Amino acid sequence: MSPPRWPSSIYGSGREPDPRFSLANERTFLAWIRTSLALLAMAAAVDALPLQIDERAQAAIAAVLALTGLAAAGHAWRGWVRTERAMRLDLPMPGNAAGIVVVVGVALSGVLLLAASLLRA
Repeated sequence: MSPPRWPSSIYGSGREPDPRFSLANERTFLAWIRTSLALLAMAAAVDALPLQIDERAQAAIAAVLALTGLAAAGHAWRGWVRTERAMRLDLPMPGNAAGIVVVVGVALSGVLLLAASLLRA
């Protein structure tokens, strides 16, 4: 007998989907985690490097990047759960509106950096 899989709230319901689809769902989860880690690394770099911009602007850029990274990590888990549950229960696949959060966060960081750079000049 195989050991129980976690989370049992997902694996304990419905029927086992085609492994190819479950593995594709896991790859999507990992892609979101990589994006999250990259955003958090950028936040740490912006915070740590001696940039030639106002300290408040630098802190704001780092904060926006960090919050966007945390949102991406949260979406990674939520998206995996929703998709796995939909596959197991033969429900329609859920939508993915979280990509806009990452786009807005990165764009806002870019605008803040551009504005801080222009104000310094």
